[in-house]
Amino acid sequence: MNLVPRELMTETAVSSADFRGAMRHLTGGVSVITAGRGKDITGMTVTSVTSLAVDPPTLLVSINRDASSFPLIRRYGAFGVNILAADQLDVAERFAGKGGLKGADRFAGSQWVTAISGVPLLVGALSAVDCEVEEIVERHSHGIVIGRVRTIENSVRSAALAYWHGQYVAVDQDEDAARLADVGVPARSRRGV
Repeated sequence: MNLVPRELMTETAVSSADFRGAMRHLTGGVSVITAGRGKDITGMTVTSVTSLAVDPPTLLVSINRDASSFPLIRRYGAFGVNILAADQLDVAERFAGKGGLKGADRFAGSQWVTAISGVPLLVGALSAVDCEVEEIVERHSHGIVIGRVRTIENSVRSAALAYWHGQYVAVDQDEDAARLADVGVPARSRRGV
């Protein structure tokens, strides 16, 4: 283990509100993390998914230890990462708790398949990834869940759902690339000529 010994400040001058405000500037892709098997399933909307390694393919996600998904991920040793398309806002809101639905009730209204690990994966997601838990690192209120990718189902769709400044936004590869080309820096300026 590569630990670098250092002294940590025990008091923080940064308030939770200031930290949240700063993080609102960070645009995040929206995913639904699914956990459990059979009827013992739940899920949550997150923006905390990131790739950890390509070889072997590994993801990590940060999950509040009080979330209903956390004990199921720990118990079953698996989780699903469903990267949402721009038109799946209703799924994001349902798994974020809007409407008061909990547990298996959050899965109603969408089509799901069962992954090799037993977790539900969303049909029509930009990518649906089945992960086996390698390690859970608990820090403060959250667990950093490291997952080895077992299977991936990619879509041909190109418009993603993102979260920025407290709002969901659509990011469309074709549409946004055309807009950027219209306002982009001319080729001559980019070459430094």
